[in-house]
Formats: sequence, C-alpha cells, structure tokens
Amino acid sequence: MASENGSQTQDEKASLLQGSSEEDAQQQAGIVLSNKESKLTLYHWTQSFNSQKVRLAIAEKGLRCEEYDVSLPLSEHNEPWFMRLNPAGEVPVLVHNDNIICDPTQIMDYLEENFNDEGTPRLVPEEDSRYYLRVQHYRELLDSLPMDAYTHGCILHPEITADSHIPTYAAASIRTQIGNTQTELAKLAEQNPELKDAYIAKQRRLKSKLFDHDNLKYLKKLLDELESVMDQVETELQRRAEETPEEGKPSWLCGDFFSIADVSLAVTLHRLKFLGLSRRYWGNGSRANVETYYERVVERPAFRRVLGHVNNILISAVLPVAFRVAKKNAPVIVGTTLLVGFLGGATYLAFLYMKKRLSPFS
Repeated sequence: MASENGSQTQDEKASLLQGSSEEDAQQQAGIVLSNKESKLTLYHWTQSFNSQKVRLAIAEKGLRCEEYDVSLPLSEHNEPWFMRLNPAGEVPVLVHNDNIICDPTQIMDYLEENFNDEGTPRLVPEEDSRYYLRVQHYRELLDSLPMDAYTHGCILHPEITADSHIPTYAAASIRTQIGNTQTELAKLAEQNPELKDAYIAKQRRLKSKLFDHDNLKYLKKLLDELESVMDQVETELQRRAEETPEEGKPSWLCGDFFSIADVSLAVTLHRLKFLGLSRRYWGNGSRANVETYYERVVERPAFRRVLGHVNNILISAVLPVAFRVAKKNAPVIVGTTLLVGFLGGATYLAFLYMKKRLSPFS
C-alpha cells in the first residue's frame, strides 16, 4: 500500500515544502514575517492521540496552520520522505520556518514560546504566576499516562471495555496490520540504506510494543493505576468548584483559565470514552466533577473543531485519502468529477452504516 502511494506523497511533500522556500525568498528580499504571519505546517493523523493534543493546542491558541494527514492505516508514516522528516516515523511533526519539531511536548512548548503576541491566548502561565507549578504538575502527570498501551490494549482486549466506539473487527485488523508493518519495515530498510538504522529501530519498537500491549495482566495493572490519577484530578476539580471564580469566568482544571493541562485532560478523557472506559472512570456518578468537566469541555469551539467528529474511524481514515487519490490520479476533469462523486457516495454510505452501528453508544 505504501508503494502505491509513494510518488503521490512525495509530490505533496514537495508542494508543502515549497511554501517554506517562498518564505525564505521573502526574508532575503527584506520582508520580515512575524511568527503569527509565518507558515505553520503540521503533519499529523486524525486518530493519533499526540496529534490530537497538538491540534487542540493550536486551535485553542487560534493559530493558522496548514495540516497534512499522514495516514497511519496506509503506512504513510513509514515512507522514506516522512522518515527523513522524523527518523522515529511518528506523528505529529511541526514545521515552522527552518525548525522541525517532532516531540508533541516540545511542539506545544515551541508554540507557547513563539506565539505569545497580544491577543494570542497563553496556555502556560508565566513562571512567577501562582498557577505555574500547578499547571506543570498536572500536565506532566497526564502526559505520563501510557496512552498507547491503553489504546492498543483495549482494541486487542475489548472484553474489558464497555460502550466502546471501536468496531469489533478492529482486534483482528490491528494484529494483521502490525504483522504486515513489520514485514514492510524490513523491506523498506533494504530499499533505503541511508534509513536502514531508523527502520530497524522502529521495527524493534513495534515488536516490543505489541508484546506489552497484548498482555492482559499488564493492561489491567495499568488501568488500575489510572484510578489514582483520576482521583487526583477529581480532587483538584472539587477545589475549583469550592472556589469563587470571577463573574462570567468558568473554572477549569488549574484555575479560571484553560491551560495546557486542560488540553492534556480533555484529550485524555476523550480517548478513554472512545475506548469504552468512561463508565469505569467517571460514569454513574463515581467522579461527578470529572463527568461535569467532560460535559463542559466537549462544548468548547476548539474541541468541537478538532475532536468533535473523530470517533468515526472509517470516515477519518478514508475521506482524506479518497480525495487525495482523486486529485492525483483522475486523468481529466470529467473523470475527476465522476471519481470524486463515486468516492463521496461510497463514503456517505459508509458513514450511514457506521452511524447506525455507533448510535447506541452516543
């Protein structure tokens, strides 16, 4: 699959990087762009947890950013052009001017440090603020959670979940996909000697990850440990409820402002609900403050734009790829129209099918 889309993604990569060359030319001509005016490009995947955090932070700060879907189901993150961008072969990756940042925490720190003009919301308080240490504590606590293990483990062992949004066929599919990916990485290592070490390292990480995440005893231990983290969050939210915020300013995790810790918490709760774990961790009134928080955070405009519709795996996986194929391969305008119409109709029927499957869980 990766080879079929290789030239396509290479062309798109060149197109995306062309904007950076134009910016360089503007700077050489004496035109200086402010950070807010200069181009941000984010390589991400809609279902990637780390991508969701970065995209929510960008949306909350109100930044303009060109986004490029790197399809994990189509193994685009393993293609040579992307491995050269990030040798770990993981999303998200942020490109800004000459800077390439591959770690999600570093990306959000970079955005906070470089996009702090007046009118741009801050997600991290100043270091001398009484809120700074509180925000950093909860950010680090939530970011330390092994979300990959939760995600893969719950897909491989759906019997420990309730009201999951994951189709029943996913367990078998992910095992097959991981097996195919290991073979694909070995082949790509042979075809791209300059990237051989990166491909072999990724292959080893993938094998180790599958071994750990398929261990049901280990997964149950991790989920039990998550209880204490959720207790801390519940207690902190109760403190906010007992405070008296300024009139018209709702309280969030660390105060009467939405912070980087809220970004982590919002995406974490969204993922737990997606996996069918919300009933365990805040359903049935077990953690009323967490439940109320989630009901509020999903109504934030930035949250709705970034995460409001990503639970439909089929649409998020097929739609960007479908129109990319139509744009690249349709021979003439009429052909393009017919192909896009066909793909759009097929995707709509798939949407109706998935909507019907998921309706009991919404």
